Amino acid sequence: MKKQIILFFSILTLIIVSCKKDKKDEAVVNSDASISVDSARAIAKEAWIYGFPIFYNYKTVYSYALDKNNANGAKNFNTFKNYSKSFTALDTTIVTPNNDTPYSWAILNLSDEPIVLEVPEITNNRYYVMQLIDAYTYNFAYVGSRATGNKAGKYLIAGPKWKGETPKGIDKVFTSETNLVTILGRTEMDNVGETNIIKKIQSGYRIIPLHEYTKTTAPEVVKYNMPLPEWKESDYKSLEFINVLNSLLQYTVPDKSEKELLARFAKIGIVPGVPFDKSKFSPEILKAIEEGIAEGGKVLEESISKTTSSLNIFGSRADLKNNYVLRATAAAMGIYGNTKEEAVYVGSMNDKDGKPLDAANKYILHFKKEQLPPVDYFWSITMYNLPQRNLVKNPINRYSIGDRTKGLKYEANGDLIIYLQTDSPGKDKENNWLPSPQKGGYNIIVRLYGPAKNVTSGDWKIPLPEKTN
Repeated sequence: MKKQIILFFSILTLIIVSCKKDKKDEAVVNSDASISVDSARAIAKEAWIYGFPIFYNYKTVYSYALDKNNANGAKNFNTFKNYSKSFTALDTTIVTPNNDTPYSWAILNLSDEPIVLEVPEITNNRYYVMQLIDAYTYNFAYVGSRATGNKAGKYLIAGPKWKGETPKGIDKVFTSETNLVTILGRTEMDNVGETNIIKKIQSGYRIIPLHEYTKTTAPEVVKYNMPLPEWKESDYKSLEFINVLNSLLQYTVPDKSEKELLARFAKIGIVPGVPFDKSKFSPEILKAIEEGIAEGGKVLEESISKTTSSLNIFGSRADLKNNYVLRATAAAMGIYGNTKEEAVYVGSMNDKDGKPLDAANKYILHFKKEQLPPVDYFWSITMYNLPQRNLVKNPINRYSIGDRTKGLKYEANGDLIIYLQTDSPGKDKENNWLPSPQKGGYNIIVRLYGPAKNVTSGDWKIPLPEKTN
């Protein structure tokens, strides 16, 4: 009799647990009985904009850490991939690449444990920076010339759930909101002949798993319900964007400020770790979600068309104040841009008369002496084709020009004139030539490293290109 009673209560417990689980699942993933067509469209629009930077950050994550066919990637998490030369027109993995400072990339997965970032002493006042970016594309910390100086150091980078003690020898601890983190290192290259110097410096950039640093046992591997997907550009313009988000959001711990936002997203099936089930929604709701995606795209394109400066579009969550359109705009125009105190990017797609820059025309960019970019480190101008936003193929293999360009000629009064055109402006002016594409539109971006206060305040302005033909 005693065994029968125990069996009865065991079965009863299983039934109760099962019922609770079913109710929980119903609460997490709503059917369209609880949502109108208009609401579904509005939520999808909001969610698409919110998720855009997460999605395009994952393009880099996938390319560098997961894509075994990418010869230029690290093919693993928690591993540096160094590039000892500047980018060229053949490099198309990311948009608007920086052509001043060879990159050192690392994609971290902090799900299991933190890592230790070790950097060597950087001599001769050479500029370098390690930018730490979370999966939302927030710049949550910096190591480098401006932030920590050029001395050697060890820095612990931890995920949102880590509660351990800081080991000895660590200079500082940085905590990320997400377990997926990108380290984007940049090391100043004064000229193409410095490749060996750059390689030596980069060899001192190290990533050490915490258990190896402390000589302890490796932790258990954290497993997620949904695998990381293959990255496909087309996914984010279709209903598949929900599945992609649901996979990537597993690596985040929601900020308190987004509790209501994520609850709204759940109404159209956006739930971390839960595969999107189309059968829970009617054709009308699914169509509304697709329409919301398209509307989100229009909002983003409009924002891009009005943005000409990086001044306040990159930074931490506190800097951006949960402005998701701004965050998406930054990711679209130049993902992984620096916080303004580190570097400022100012550009234009239009000339002085407000017309789009076109390869069919010739332009000059005229800096008056008092208008030259004020910086602590250096500045450059880079050209990108549109709409691809890649470097421009040209006969002299010059992709950027700036105060470190050898032979740059200034006017007698201290002014500087840069020539923007497809063909050479003549041998006497070629040192100041930044070649434009053979055809089509383009934009220019001026990068200022260690910008002065009148730059970060927005008071300093770049001259706009003037058409000369």
